[in-house]
Amino acid sequence: QVQLVESGGGLVEPGGSLRLSCAASGRIFSIVVMNWYRQAPGKQRELVTAITSGGSTNYADSVKGRFTISRDNAKNTVYLQMNSLQPEDTAVYYCNAKIRALKFDSRTDTYWGQGTQVTVSS
Repeated sequence: QVQLVESGGGLVEPGGSLRLSCAASGRIFSIVVMNWYRQAPGKQRELVTAITSGGSTNYADSVKGRFTISRDNAKNTVYLQMNSLQPEDTAVYYCNAKIRALKFDSRTDTYWGQGTQVTVSS
């Protein structure tokens, strides 16, 4: 089994910064892609950003230029640096990963973290 554990959420004023972390542990051969999603109250969960094992990234238009995703493959950890935060960034942020458990089995499974609250307010 695999666990994803997020950390780094909290309360920040508009214009401030936060850094989220998500560490994967358990039976992991490789992590194909790691994503950050968010869900604001009353809204659907949306993809914020993603990073592949090779380091390719993509971002939602709403966060381009403000958020940066990175990963440490040796630590099976993904980070989300969030700058210039605005009230509309307030949401529960979820880590998501597609993971291959075994070297000789190409199948993957998708896992979710428990979520971390980010609140942007003055």
